[in-house]
Amino acid sequence: MLSEEISDIAEENLQVHIETEKEEEEIKSLIRPLQIWITSASAPICYQLIPLLASGEVFGMTTEISIHLLDTDQFKEVLRGIVMEAEDMAFPLLHSISEHTEIDEAFIQADIIIVLDDVLLNHEVQSLENYIREMSEICQVYAPLIEKNAKSEVRVISSGKTFVNLKAMMIMTYGPSIKPANVIAVATSWENAARAMLARKLNMNTAGEYLFKDVIVWGNITGCNYIDLSHAKLYGYDCAIWGPANFPCPLLNVIYDSEWIHSAFLSAQCSLSSRVCHSVGMLPAHGIATVLRHWYHGSPPGEIISVGILTEGQFCVPEGIVFSMPVRFQNGNWEVVTELEINETTQEVLGPDKITSKNYLRQGGFFSPQKMRSSF
Repeated sequence: MLSEEISDIAEENLQVHIETEKEEEEIKSLIRPLQIWITSASAPICYQLIPLLASGEVFGMTTEISIHLLDTDQFKEVLRGIVMEAEDMAFPLLHSISEHTEIDEAFIQADIIIVLDDVLLNHEVQSLENYIREMSEICQVYAPLIEKNAKSEVRVISSGKTFVNLKAMMIMTYGPSIKPANVIAVATSWENAARAMLARKLNMNTAGEYLFKDVIVWGNITGCNYIDLSHAKLYGYDCAIWGPANFPCPLLNVIYDSEWIHSAFLSAQCSLSSRVCHSVGMLPAHGIATVLRHWYHGSPPGEIISVGILTEGQFCVPEGIVFSMPVRFQNGNWEVVTELEINETTQEVLGPDKITSKNYLRQGGFFSPQKMRSSF
C-alpha cells in the first residue's frame, strides 16, 4: 500500500473518531440527572443514604443522579472523604457528586433537597425555646435560597433526629413560594422500629416471609407521637386462617395479649423513640429512601405510609400544623387516606384538646406563626 493511501486512511479514521466523540458528547448533554442536595452532609445518615440513592433502587435503573453535599467549612475534609469514597464505588447511575461549603451556592437547580440538620439537645445547657430558635434560624437561611436557586417543583424532605416537623414548617413559613405539598417530614423510622418491636413480641424474624404493613405514626414525629396499630396488617403469619401470599391478617387479631398492646407497647414507645434517636444512620437513611421511592414510583397497591404534612383539618386535627398522618403516593403526588376509620383510642389522642399550640410547640412541633402567637 502506498504511503499516500495510508495517509488518506489515517485521516479518515481520525475524522470518524472526532465525529464519534462529538456524538457521545451530544448524548451526554441530553442526560438530565436528578439534582439532589443534602444538608448537614457530614452526618452519618448521609453516609448511609448515598449508596441507597445511587443504587437505582429509589429512582429506577434508568435515572442518573447528581448529589451535592452541603455543610459548614469545618466539615470540608469530611465531605471530601465522602466524595472520594463515592467516586471510588463507581456507581453506574451516579453522574456526579460534589461538596459545597459556601451557603450562597446552595440548592442550585435542585430537584430534591434532604434536610438533615439536627441540634444536640441538652436541657441543662439551654431551654427548648432556644433550641427551637436555633433550628428556626437555620431554616430562615435555607428557605430563601431554595426559592432563589432550586427548581420550582423542588421536593423537600425533612429528616433527622430532632425537630423534623419544625424544620418542615419553618421552610414553608420562610419560603412562601415553595409548594406546601412538596415539603414533607419522614416518619418511616418509627414505623420500622415499631414493626421490629412487634416482630419480637410474636417471636418472628422480619427478614423471612413475614411482612407488617400499615403501622401508622400520628403527630409530632420526633416529639410526642402516637403509633396506631388499629389498621396494621400481617402477611404470611402462621395463624388459624390461611390464604395466598397477599392475604393479610389484622395485627390486633394475631396478638392475643391485649393487655400488652394497651400497656406495655404504649409505655415502650418512649424506649422506641430512644432507639430511633440513637440510631447511627442506617434506619433514618432507609426511611428517607423508602419515602422517595413511594414519591417517585407510587405506593404499592393498598399500602399506606406515614409522613408529616401541612394539615388542612383532616381527622379533626387543627389546620395549619405539620402533623404526621397516613398518606398514599400516586403519580408523583400524595393524598391523605381520609377514608380510614379511627377508633376511640386514636380519636382521644387526636382530639383538639390534646393538640394545643403550647403543647405542640413544647414538643418541638410547630403551628403557623399566627396560631403560635395566639397561644401565648
